[in-house]
Amino acid sequence: MPKEIAINGQVILPGQNVQTRLLVSRLPSGTIIDIPVYVYRALEDGPVLLLMAGMHGDEVNGIETIRRMIRGKMLYPQRGTIIAIPILNIYGFLNFSREVPDGKDVNRSFPGSKTGSLASRVAHRFTQEILPYIDYGIDFHTGGASRTNYPQIRCLTEYPENQRLAEAFGAPFILNAALRAKSLRKEAFQRGKYIIVYESGESLRLDETGIKMAIKGTLRVMEKLNLQANTMSKLPVKPIVCQKSNWIRAKVSGIFRTRVSIGQFLKKDEVYGSLADPYGDMELRLKSPYTGYIIGLNNMTVVNQGDALLHVGIPVMEETQ
Repeated sequence: MPKEIAINGQVILPGQNVQTRLLVSRLPSGTIIDIPVYVYRALEDGPVLLLMAGMHGDEVNGIETIRRMIRGKMLYPQRGTIIAIPILNIYGFLNFSREVPDGKDVNRSFPGSKTGSLASRVAHRFTQEILPYIDYGIDFHTGGASRTNYPQIRCLTEYPENQRLAEAFGAPFILNAALRAKSLRKEAFQRGKYIIVYESGESLRLDETGIKMAIKGTLRVMEKLNLQANTMSKLPVKPIVCQKSNWIRAKVSGIFRTRVSIGQFLKKDEVYGSLADPYGDMELRLKSPYTGYIIGLNNMTVVNQGDALLHVGIPVMEETQ
């Protein structure tokens, strides 16, 4: 644990609990855009854990998760440091949008640039001011574009530290997810820091089950890292590990009707829904090409050819068959 943490020029010492702000930019009106950052430091040495949400401004479940933990005074460590950022993408949050106003994705802009696009500048500010201090992190996300994600942890499962955090969190599924170019997770990994991603629910909608699971999972991770001693350590179920996953996409455009539920186990060749034109001339029964669990589901009724309909997680047991 570093003796001093300096954010936006403010020095935070062990034993201090501070709300500071990370200055990003200004709106065309002149209104300052800054990112609230909550830093909770124990006197006793220990790791630094980042809790962050709102990378995509319309993904409100993670924002609500961290808000409740701040409000409930759950983030005071007995050792080490917790850095909590409820909303990284203030622009997207204000505009009910995944991206910043220039249309770029902050999570495809790391490590960023001081003179780059707006998304790149947000990523750069975080990379310079926050990332150097952390050892571990939980990045909270939801499904995008009207897709619901069943509660899941995404990480590179081949690395023991990732596996340790993912198992401690205790989401129903652990998905082995490759590092994406210019993502926060990849940038952190290249610097020897371990960030797991929690996915649950749909953008712009609160998912109470997923939020409660996120809070309990975060407390378990904090306990595993010896930041706190909690009573939340017992896992509700053993997570199902999916070493790979596949999207099932619409072969034709039309009205999508599903016959399955999120989280459901799906067998190969099982009918999961139908696609029909709006005039009654065509209806296509949809069969799954995979055996696995539905970890993502499209809630849109009208879909275009190539749209993602289902995200199927392939469990380890199925890979060996």
